[in-house]
Amino acid sequence: MSRYQPLIIGDLIIKKPVVQGGMGVGISLSGLAGAVAKAGGLGIISTAQIGFREPEFSENPEKANLKAIGKELKKAREIAGEKTSEGGRPAVGFNIMVATKHYEHYVRTAVEAGADIIISGAGLPIQLPEYVKGSSTKIAPIVSSAKSASVICRMWDRKYHCAPDMVVIEGPLAGGHLGFSRDELTNYGADTSRVSETYQLGRYDEEIMKIISVIREYENKYQKKIPVVSAGGVFDQKDMEHHMKLGVDGVQVGTRFVTTEECDAPESYKQAYIHAAQEDIVIVKSPVGMPGRAIKNSFLEKVAVEKEKITRCFQCLEHCDPKTIPYCITKALIRAAEGDIENALLFCGANAYRCQKIEKVDQVMRELLG
Repeated sequence: MSRYQPLIIGDLIIKKPVVQGGMGVGISLSGLAGAVAKAGGLGIISTAQIGFREPEFSENPEKANLKAIGKELKKAREIAGEKTSEGGRPAVGFNIMVATKHYEHYVRTAVEAGADIIISGAGLPIQLPEYVKGSSTKIAPIVSSAKSASVICRMWDRKYHCAPDMVVIEGPLAGGHLGFSRDELTNYGADTSRVSETYQLGRYDEEIMKIISVIREYENKYQKKIPVVSAGGVFDQKDMEHHMKLGVDGVQVGTRFVTTEECDAPESYKQAYIHAAQEDIVIVKSPVGMPGRAIKNSFLEKVAVEKEKITRCFQCLEHCDPKTIPYCITKALIRAAEGDIENALLFCGANAYRCQKIEKVDQVMRELLG
């Protein structure tokens, strides 16, 4: 029996307060999301180029992606079964980036497919309530500051007379694209590979508590519980305890789940995490200008000095110009998902170097929850 309370998102009850982070391209699909849901957590599928294996992807990536949303959710539910290990109904949702081209189409397709929840960041999901209107799908913005939390809640309150069903706080130790400028990462001591020696934990703890305060105001106004989930740097039981003591209702975990048997990533991707040293984890600049965290490899060294030839656009992000970017992020992430590790962008969290072995999802859940 877990010593933590369930994560209650309206009528959605997550027996174990662990949300699995959405990781794309192709890292958190039905395999991982279904296994986490079965184990009593909240399984999340990333829609980032989710249809990259569909035959029409090259010619019509959006069509392929929208088709794959329903297919992956169906498979995840089959894996999760009708009851979790704790006896409740398994819950599966999607992570859909606001920066996605044709974002509305992706959200509406996920809702039609029957997603339990949509978690949305990489921008402010101001119109998200409109896209899920009339459905039972829950909505959860990702925020990194009290300011962004306040803006989203204020806009949803004014425009749609609603509040979030859950809020995810993504801190500076997270993997992939980060919601911080390079200067902000430096200020938190999270801009180098030696994060554990320089990271000023207390500084961001204060921001987490400020965000919680913002959300509690809207709880009072709407007379409903709005669970807050903290992400970024949650790797083991000690990390989870630290975050829970700040007053959050649950944690989101990404990196730790990558090296599980059930993760959709290829074996070579998982081994890249296991073999990474702390100094191999670096802050990179995404083609669209956002800072990100990844494992240093031949690909990053090459594109740092030479622009990669781009022959086509896969329509992934709104603000991306193929004429000016150093490489195509879709191709770089697909190569990672296909196991071409040295020619790929390997997104990871700050704790990827702590991955030592391949585990099962159920083992990770038990270790996190004590």
